Amino acid sequence: MQLVIVESPAKAKTIEKYLGGDFHVLASYGHIRDLPPKDGSVDPDDGFAMSWENYGDKGKQLKAISDAAKKATRLILATDPDREGEAISWHVQEVLRAKKALPAVVDRVTFNAITKAAVLDAMAKPRALDEDLIDAYRARRALDYLVGFTLSPVLWRKLPGAKSAGRVQSVALRLVVEREREIESFNPQEYWSVAAEMEQDGTAFTARLVRWKGEKIERLTIGKEGDAMAAKADVEAGRFTVERVETKPLTRNPPPPFTTSTIQQEAARKLGFSASHTMRIAQQLYEDGAITYMRTDGVQMDGSAISAARAAIAQRYDGGYVPDKPRIYQTKAKNAQEAHEAIRPTDFSRDKVGSGDHARLYDLVFKRALASQMASARLERTTIDMNDVTGTHTLRATGQVVIFPGFLALYEEGRDDSDDEDGKLLPRMAEGDAPAKKKVMADQHFTQPPPRYSEASLVKRLEELGIGRPSTYASTLQVLKDRDYVRIEKNRFFAEESGRLVTAFLERFFERYVSYDFTAGLEDELDDISGGRAQWQEVLEAFWRDFKPKTAEIMEQKPSDITAELDKFLEPMLFPPKADGSNPRACPLCADGQLSLRGGRFGAFIACSNYPECKFTRKFGQPGGKDGEDSGPEV
Repeated sequence: MQLVIVESPAKAKTIEKYLGGDFHVLASYGHIRDLPPKDGSVDPDDGFAMSWENYGDKGKQLKAISDAAKKATRLILATDPDREGEAISWHVQEVLRAKKALPAVVDRVTFNAITKAAVLDAMAKPRALDEDLIDAYRARRALDYLVGFTLSPVLWRKLPGAKSAGRVQSVALRLVVEREREIESFNPQEYWSVAAEMEQDGTAFTARLVRWKGEKIERLTIGKEGDAMAAKADVEAGRFTVERVETKPLTRNPPPPFTTSTIQQEAARKLGFSASHTMRIAQQLYEDGAITYMRTDGVQMDGSAISAARAAIAQRYDGGYVPDKPRIYQTKAKNAQEAHEAIRPTDFSRDKVGSGDHARLYDLVFKRALASQMASARLERTTIDMNDVTGTHTLRATGQVVIFPGFLALYEEGRDDSDDEDGKLLPRMAEGDAPAKKKVMADQHFTQPPPRYSEASLVKRLEELGIGRPSTYASTLQVLKDRDYVRIEKNRFFAEESGRLVTAFLERFFERYVSYDFTAGLEDELDDISGGRAQWQEVLEAFWRDFKPKTAEIMEQKPSDITAELDKFLEPMLFPPKADGSNPRACPLCADGQLSLRGGRFGAFIACSNYPECKFTRKFGQPGGKDGEDSGPEV
């Protein structure tokens, strides 16, 4: 008997059906052991030796695997085709070795789709476990343990109310907090736009004022109402004729098939899914054999899949939608694992799978993958400039028309912030035409602060910075929510008080370890380990050599000294300048006391220097305000 180990029972059932006869397939139900959450699980003084502990709820399953292994002539480890999958296979092997239940022959097979053809093809190409991938897993796990179990106690001792810090989670939190600071410090700037509603041959269109009194108008050029009204009057008084008509052909190419990052972004934009929900549904679609493996940063498709996609396009659409040559995509993301295929349907003849959220996500995967092999869209962009008789004022209308939809007939990529000004159709016009002016508008605007991150834009930013990997995005964001460091409102991340305080503490005392470059550099080193270009213990030693004394140094500092440093560091947020020029630290209750940051059992707060005589307090995340008014005492 040959024993095959996979992660899930659904996968086990399907694969046993494909293999039949001499094969027995069992599920590990994910990871079977981990580093226990206690001191000493990683020993830096003993070559970073790790003490693994079996999960308590896996006893029954491990016994079933062990009993079956004792009767097997061969063990086939068929877990997922990535670093985590390799790690699960290694753990199974080591547990069986310890139980003296390891068969004489141990093979590793990988497939990125649970179809009969993919599984049988993989079974014909067994290999040994990839020691480099396992080393990279061990290094990542040890790093995360060492950061969490060394830094978190420092937080608990020096920052009451803080829950945890993590190698990747703290950097993701920093992004959210920095965006919050940008928004708070943003000063809106007034500007005006002037536009005319016009008509030519019965077709209405809008034209913007782009030149006034001979001066080119940028977005902020007209900053006052008086200037806007003067410009509006000039447009109303002028007779405008077409000076220039410029038509340019445009080509839009389809986006590549999904990676883990882009499927999370697109499912957030189009379906409103959280990253963790997207991955849960994608996992089930993968286990059902509907799509390829969903943890990947590759954008290329297998040659046979490209051929199948091109055939499906030809069947769906009349001529012109299949390009002359197949489209070949190159992975651009930092540290991409080129070996992994993009996420795609396993069968391009199935355009519908399942129901509910499964059907919606499959539809997205199907259309994106099929569109990636379709012809480019051909568009025509038209710009029409109209001058008044003096030649000093110019109105401009822009429009875009689709000449041939190509891939747009099937799929259009979502955007976080859309601006479809150029998407309007313009009437045909020639030089010398004088379209009728129906109405002139002068509209007031204010510059907007950068938007808060959505799950989609935060995942995109993490990927751009080279922080985290396909398998970690969803769990990283989930941890921030679970720790109450952030909250979600209208699909946007808001930093909570505790998240802001933890970030400030880490920026002030552990700046290097929450810097984007350092975290991305560590990810590069982990990739070097998985590629056999670096030794895992050396990477850990280099990290630990600096990190251990730094944490020891901060642990020695008095909590009051820590609070005093944070008080200075956070002054721009906690005590912003007041409009009347008065002292923003002046106590509003007793008048002669000074406000400062204090630490308490339940977290940080603002208090008066005259305590206990003056009992004024204010919540940590409640600034005194820029308008000169304080939020008032909480006695």
